[in-house]
Amino acid sequence: MNSTHQIFRPLIPAACVSFRRLSTSKLLPSPRPKALKHRHLSLQTTQNSKWAVRLSLLDQSPPKSKPKVDVDRLVDFLYEDLVHLFDDQGIDRTAYDERVKFRDPITKHDTITGYLLNISFLKIVFTPKFQLHWVKQTGPYEITTRWTMVMKFIPLPWKPELVFTGTSVMGINPETGKFCSHVDFWDSIKTNDYFSVEGLLDVFKQLRFYKTPDLETPKYEILKRTANYEVRKYSPFIVVEGSVDKLSGSAGFNDVTGYIFGKNSKMEKIPMTTPVFTEASDAEFSKVSIKICLPLEKDISSLPDPNQETIRLKKVEGGTAAVLKFSGKPTEEIVREKEKELRSSLIRDGLKLKNGCLLARYNDPGRTKSFVMVWLL
Repeated sequence: MNSTHQIFRPLIPAACVSFRRLSTSKLLPSPRPKALKHRHLSLQTTQNSKWAVRLSLLDQSPPKSKPKVDVDRLVDFLYEDLVHLFDDQGIDRTAYDERVKFRDPITKHDTITGYLLNISFLKIVFTPKFQLHWVKQTGPYEITTRWTMVMKFIPLPWKPELVFTGTSVMGINPETGKFCSHVDFWDSIKTNDYFSVEGLLDVFKQLRFYKTPDLETPKYEILKRTANYEVRKYSPFIVVEGSVDKLSGSAGFNDVTGYIFGKNSKMEKIPMTTPVFTEASDAEFSKVSIKICLPLEKDISSLPDPNQETIRLKKVEGGTAAVLKFSGKPTEEIVREKEKELRSSLIRDGLKLKNGCLLARYNDPGRTKSFVMVWLL
């Protein structure tokens, strides 16, 4: 399946003019506390833990006697330990009670052994990549983490990529100072209680067949994936750009591709990348440009000058962007419909927006076929 993207600029101070900046402080990493010197924990506390289905599964009411749990140290420990969730080192099981309560929308375990076996299963079947965004105390005996997990389902020939983002609420046993519960909440669903049919459908939805060109593309991190859109943080990249008549148009495509095919001051041929962007810089879509990403290792000072005055090089500073994917050939009517759909979702979720958007297509826009993937940012 071919792919296309459209970009909405989320509103965050400073950085990129090509991405809509979002007020997403809750998505971005919090400052990390001072690192631990030891992986293993030995903490003394007093108070029996109490199972609860919501949040950390632990009674957060103060005990009769003051606890001696160093929660700051546990926060620091998680920053150090969770990065090893899916590597050969693995997490430190001594930080968990043997009877730890693990729940996510489609999985549950009641022992640390079952929890670790589930991690091993995921490593074999999905080859997951885990990114920890922040860790903070959210209750007297509760710590919350925010994370992104990207997995490739190896058994299927097309190896689909599954993306999950969310929070984990971890309860602390005041008697042992160890984690006694771990509850995951996915951003992409509303019903997070086990067993969630909505959660299972979210997994199956991501197993569908699709294909994008095997070409270099701008780097980004997924900060949040909801049911309707993703929030991404893009790294800087360089584009060659020209003018085009409309957001779904391709009139200037040959001019900008001519630059990478050797129509430049050095007659240098530059490797093709993906996607092709068309950007509307105002709400009326009256000013539209077409852009092609250049290889990431290129520096704008070393690139040859364009031969045409209408073509220019530009550095995109990156930034945070909201993204909507959809299928089908992106006509102007469909593009505007999807732009409104994404805008409505972001306003509903309390995100501040600027005017304009970007459409990103992952194949020749003049020959875009059906089942194209488009991202509105």
